[in-house]
Amino acid sequence: MSDYLVIVESPAKAKTIERYLGKKYKVRASMGHVRDLPKSQMGVDVEHEYEPKYITIRGKGPVLKELKSAAKKAKKIYLAADPDREGEAIAWHLAHSLDVDIHSDCRVVFNEITKDAIKESFKTPRPINMNLVDAQQARRVLDRLVGYNISPLLWKKVKKGLSAGRVQSVAVRMIIDREKEIKDFVPEEYWTIKADFIKGRDQFEASFFSINGERKDLHSEEDVKKVVGSISGNDFEITAVSKKERKRNPAAPFTTSSLQQEAARKLNFRARKTMMLAQQLYEGIELGKEGTVGLITYMRTDSTRISEVAKAEAAGYIEQTYGKDFLQANERKEKKQTGAQDAHEAVRPTSTLRDPNTVKDFLSRDQFRLYKLIWERFVASQMAPAVMDTMSVDLKNGEVIFRATGSKVKFPGFMKVYVEGSDDSVEEKENMLPDLKEGDKVIGKDIEPKQHFTQPPPRYTEARLVKTLEELGIGRPSTYAPTLDTIQKRGYVALDNKRFVPTELGEIVLELVLEFFPDILDVEFTAKMEQEFDSVEEGKVEWIKVIDEFYRKFETHLEKAEAEMEKVEIKDEPAGEDCENCGSPMVFKMGRYGKFMACSNFPDCRNTKPIVKEIGVKCPNCKEGNIIERKSKKRRIFYGCDRYPACEFISWDKPLPRPCPKCEGTLVEKKLKKGVQVQCMQCDYKEAPQS
Repeated sequence: MSDYLVIVESPAKAKTIERYLGKKYKVRASMGHVRDLPKSQMGVDVEHEYEPKYITIRGKGPVLKELKSAAKKAKKIYLAADPDREGEAIAWHLAHSLDVDIHSDCRVVFNEITKDAIKESFKTPRPINMNLVDAQQARRVLDRLVGYNISPLLWKKVKKGLSAGRVQSVAVRMIIDREKEIKDFVPEEYWTIKADFIKGRDQFEASFFSINGERKDLHSEEDVKKVVGSISGNDFEITAVSKKERKRNPAAPFTTSSLQQEAARKLNFRARKTMMLAQQLYEGIELGKEGTVGLITYMRTDSTRISEVAKAEAAGYIEQTYGKDFLQANERKEKKQTGAQDAHEAVRPTSTLRDPNTVKDFLSRDQFRLYKLIWERFVASQMAPAVMDTMSVDLKNGEVIFRATGSKVKFPGFMKVYVEGSDDSVEEKENMLPDLKEGDKVIGKDIEPKQHFTQPPPRYTEARLVKTLEELGIGRPSTYAPTLDTIQKRGYVALDNKRFVPTELGEIVLELVLEFFPDILDVEFTAKMEQEFDSVEEGKVEWIKVIDEFYRKFETHLEKAEAEMEKVEIKDEPAGEDCENCGSPMVFKMGRYGKFMACSNFPDCRNTKPIVKEIGVKCPNCKEGNIIERKSKKRRIFYGCDRYPACEFISWDKPLPRPCPKCEGTLVEKKLKKGVQVQCMQCDYKEAPQS
């Protein structure tokens, strides 16, 4: 008979914790929730204060039976699910199923799975926090009322299998609104003028800044001609030199949202993959003789707070590894995100001393890459700012002024370890100007005007959408990844070159929901509901009152929709060719990864095929086939001959229709971090990169 039974969610977590607690403790896993609302019906009694009707989740009977058996043999039961609303709800359901008094000291929480953290948490068990449970119940019940009322309507009026949820509907609306912005965008012409300047042996670049003492935007070629026509000869004089020192602070340690964004930028990870890997690192990794160790703190958090112990350990590591100058002099005050609960620490390594290279051999490639990202971001956040020397120089010819700017790193500070990624891939690079002073004469040459057009706002990447949802106060750390997953599974949006595009189905569903349930799609309303859940958690308001205020208005909209919503028929777009298997017409379908062709005789014929996209280039290898755009199993675009397997030409870079001017070979567009560069596959010919 064991003295104590500890219940957690997963076997991996159970294995890690059991070795820290000793022989008197048995640690078992509930495998997540054991009770939930039924899938076959609403499961919420709207006539009796929205009482949820919980049932044992299908397939969890054997798990519960085993837990009940273990509970009978234990003197004391501890419920150690994750330290958030969902974890508190799991603990509450387990208490109900195992007859544990929720007012007893049965709940244990910890932010990291390390020996010290586990031992400390068992010194201070507490009762189950019903405010946290009620906040989770409020969200669960509200989402059930919305989903199980609107979804059947969509099944009847549009097609089976559709759903509409609060957060997912707003996410789809944002993607569709962005698409409308792009379609409605009218490009505006503008020009820039750059020139090279020579001082002795040094050469540097400057851009047009002003004319006749005024900053002037160049909107047309006529504007450019006026500026260039005002330049007399090629002699310029330095009229102003400004030198400054600029500090650059490190980014804060990760929250769930910023971790998902940075993993997308730097590692090309989807939100779902990031959270799966983070869960593994949190629950524990086998480190040889050291045993199973949790490598990072809890990964669902909206806080950038760091414990004093972690700060002290990081400071010691930084001083020993990089020197005292690299320590931050004053503690930074981190900005608190709107709506952030600040219940947990930031996502950080459980020990700074466990640097990535010491654990690399025990991790998979992707686990290592994510751990390295988390470790470097945290260590950098505790380091001194980088110091940059910046220089600005004005060069005058008549009434025309060009300006050159440059910078170099004076002291690397945190940049020695880590530099935050950027959505637009623009990197800050050193570009120091020569030693110049007022009155110096320089020679201007190669004045180059260039025409540009303003660009529409970009489509959302996963990282940008998560960031925008967080900024608007929509959803919580635990909801971002599932939301992005759901809107793709339902076919409302698809990923095109890692950016979201709406589907016809998504636009139809949005239009119907917007017409009859405007609140569900209102950004401010959805953010307000998140604040209401937070108020429930803080004990300021009863969860039933929050639900009732919503449902009374929602019920009116529902009755109107049931009476007035018209049936919509979505016709498949003909593909213009017949199925090679049965002869029926092929049609275009939209799947999770974009458009594809399918037989219209489905389900009798299940023939599908990818859409072949020709790029207008003859195969440089066999000279007979055409180059087509294809996708690898990992959805990466590549280019190959349509005569494959007879011709095995393949290229990750896009071939161009024009020949190389140097050797008549094949030119390709090679993607760089800052744009694209045209280069030859056969010789060393390269063109200047284009952003």
